[in-house]
Amino acid sequence: MDAVRTLLETQPLLTLFVTVALGYVVGEMSIKGVSLGSGAVLFVGLAIGGFAPKSAPPALLGTLGLLLFLYNIGIQYGDQFFKGLTSANGLKANIAAAFGVIVAGFVSVALVPLFGVKLDESLGMFAGSGTSTASLQAAMAAMKGDGATVGYSVAYPFGVAGPILFLYVLSVVLKPHIERPPPKLIETAEIALRNPAFIGARFSDLVARMPAGLAIAAVRREHHNRTLTDDLILQADDVLLATATDPAVLREATSLFGELQPGRITSHREDLDYARVFASSRLVVGHMLRDIRFPEGVACTIAHVRRGDADLMPKQDLILEFGDRVGLLANRANMKSLRALFGDSIKGTAELSFISIGVGAALGLLAGAVPLPIPGVGKLTLGLAALLLVALVLGRVRRVGPFAWTMPLTANLVLRNFGLTIFLAQVGIASGPKFFATIGVAGVSFLVYGVAIALALLLVTTILCLWVFRLPFDMTVGVISGATGNPAILAFANRVAPTDLPDLGYAMIFPSMTVVKILFVQIAAVLASG
Repeated sequence: MDAVRTLLETQPLLTLFVTVALGYVVGEMSIKGVSLGSGAVLFVGLAIGGFAPKSAPPALLGTLGLLLFLYNIGIQYGDQFFKGLTSANGLKANIAAAFGVIVAGFVSVALVPLFGVKLDESLGMFAGSGTSTASLQAAMAAMKGDGATVGYSVAYPFGVAGPILFLYVLSVVLKPHIERPPPKLIETAEIALRNPAFIGARFSDLVARMPAGLAIAAVRREHHNRTLTDDLILQADDVLLATATDPAVLREATSLFGELQPGRITSHREDLDYARVFASSRLVVGHMLRDIRFPEGVACTIAHVRRGDADLMPKQDLILEFGDRVGLLANRANMKSLRALFGDSIKGTAELSFISIGVGAALGLLAGAVPLPIPGVGKLTLGLAALLLVALVLGRVRRVGPFAWTMPLTANLVLRNFGLTIFLAQVGIASGPKFFATIGVAGVSFLVYGVAIALALLLVTTILCLWVFRLPFDMTVGVISGATGNPAILAFANRVAPTDLPDLGYAMIFPSMTVVKILFVQIAAVLASG
């Protein structure tokens, strides 16, 4: 064993990746549907750190990992976050979650005078109960010690399993009736124009009056398919190729415009053919559909955009991202030039601009270094919380001049999960010795304290969401998931409420609650030291 210990202590990078590998093996183990996921990396790191006390990699490596995690969270959820802030339900959800987080924070701080817990350990339990690695880092930086990691590691298991059990009990008690929505896939209908109200009108007039969620991709007239322009004068018996993700919208359009004429357009491809291309060129990525300029003399219609596993309607303000699969209607002779315009490279699913990442992260770090005066507290720097805020803004803006801030979902997930894993591994290894020195003395009591902090967060958030603000149950479970933070909780929430609202609630809440948790930890640390 001494030889193994010596090897680990002399090869910190080897130790780091052994920790990552073993952590994910443990994290995939499931007990009654509950698993720790990436959080298990922390516990494996603690074990290895306790076994080989001098094996910890440099702390800067862990900070870099957390930076990647927070930056990519902000880039992905920026748009949903700001939309949530401007909606009635989004404001209610953020208020409910903020109250829950703050009450949980006060419970953690109250442990100091009531039970003699050290402040860094109580703030670590606060971070662990909310599964917030970002607030753990803030506690470590503010308190200049590793007591926060001990509290975090003890409270973390219930921080993951507790909310899952809570959501299960909540669904059993309330028995909400939630129907699983059908998948959002593009469906088509070929409709012969028979309504006199539209015959002789411009196509733009028809667009202004057609049902929401509908798009017209092409028209067939006099045995020829053609793309549409706003000034096209509609004629009787024109066949319109209508698309929508909701079959009810297509039925409404059919009754409004005329009658179905299936096969009239799709069975004839001599004028217009269909092709699906990858968006991988900077000529289109980061641009709205309305701003894309097709080659001279090329008539083309964007029929739909597929991003990840979802079909998106081709709205004019939709911004293309790397890796989007774009459905085109155009003449076969023009397909080569269109493929060149869009790039059409599968590498686009992993394409990202390291220049944009460098500039964006640098802006966030600069913002985090600026001291902000807070009345009653003094000057406070936001640190990595500012990085998250900057990333949220960039994720909302998406593009500034030559900088495309967004990246494909696949690349985003890889970078942020890798960053989180590196952070947990480094922190766990570094804190292992202190953890085992403390856990034997205060382990059971710390677990009870962690349960109390987590329950305060869960109960306050749930009561405000369901009975004060009367948010839908499926949105509420998403808000609870975002307030507690761990993606495993969101995955369970999607099983409890199989709609889009849990994901929406999570996206609106997770970034802002991460900032709230970090600020609470920093303010508590400053007030305590003052």
